Amino acid sequence: MKWFARQQRADIWDEAIESPLGDIEAAARIRAICDAAAQSAIATARNDKGESARYERAAKVAMEIAMKISDGLMRDDAVHRIVNLCMTANDLKTAQILFRAIHTSWIREVAQRDHPALVQ
Repeated sequence: MKWFARQQRADIWDEAIESPLGDIEAAARIRAICDAAAQSAIATARNDKGESARYERAAKVAMEIAMKISDGLMRDDAVHRIVNLCMTANDLKTAQILFRAIHTSWIREVAQRDHPALVQ
């Protein structure tokens, strides 16, 4: 009775990366991961344990990809997206650590304006 077996949904962050990503592809992948994990982050903020593991996997993969981006501006924008995801999940500790990794001044200002709790 495999017909009725529940299919596990495939997440973008669980997909294997065949070749090295360029900066633009890496930034696009991080954007897609953050968009796909937004609902899990909201559920994590409400203490949903099942979605919490999903959010953590997504954030981890996004951070790993962001570390490989060589262009500073693109990396800072990608990290800003991950900070937004962390703040949606009420993961202040991780968001503060990532916030300190942003070097571009105007991106730091936008992140600080959106999430004043980052600078405490």
